[in-house]
Amino acid sequence: MTDRMARVVDILIHSFVPLLKAGLAFTVPLAIISFVLGIAIAFIVAIVRISHIKPLAAFAGFYVWIIRGTPLLVQLFIIFYGLPSIGITLDAMVSGIIGFTLSVGAYSSETIRAAILSVSKGQWEAAHALGMSKGQALRHVILPQAIRVAVPPLANSFISLVKDTSLAAAITVTEMFQVAQQITARTYEPLWLYSEAALIYLLFCSVLAYLQSRMEVRFAKHL
Repeated sequence: MTDRMARVVDILIHSFVPLLKAGLAFTVPLAIISFVLGIAIAFIVAIVRISHIKPLAAFAGFYVWIIRGTPLLVQLFIIFYGLPSIGITLDAMVSGIIGFTLSVGAYSSETIRAAILSVSKGQWEAAHALGMSKGQALRHVILPQAIRVAVPPLANSFISLVKDTSLAAAITVTEMFQVAQQITARTYEPLWLYSEAALIYLLFCSVLAYLQSRMEVRFAKHL
């Protein structure tokens, strides 16, 4: 083994634990918190958009249009670097959570809305025939069926979010990619360190993909 390769191997061995720690301490929590809050927003937005309250539906549609029509990185920059100019200063982690939450909320609301609309009108009519209100029909009849449809794409969205958290490095969140950049600045081995970070992301996403497949099998049994 050449001295160069020996040095690279030594760097990769010593950088693995810091990268993994950053992933578990920042990347994963950032993704989970943003996803949970985003799904809550998505559910509200989806319900509002299928309601007959036009002003609220229009506002929800405008929110989805803005978030889906602008780059996530630009949104993070506006929140972290732009808001201080009008007196609103937020911590980097908080800024990341807000940015990713708004993104998840917009994209997932379309998934949830489509899942609700995919349930046949006959289900609504049957619920009303049993004396249920619209809210009861939605809660007890429509949503259980819509959830089965929405779970696979929502799980895919979460896996994508885990990878997207690497954008938080641009606003100084010390997640995994930011740590990889810091180590690269000291060692001048970008190819190997970024590849190592990519492999850890791949590991995380592979575990999530496995859990997704198990979840889909479980939901399929109840169809």
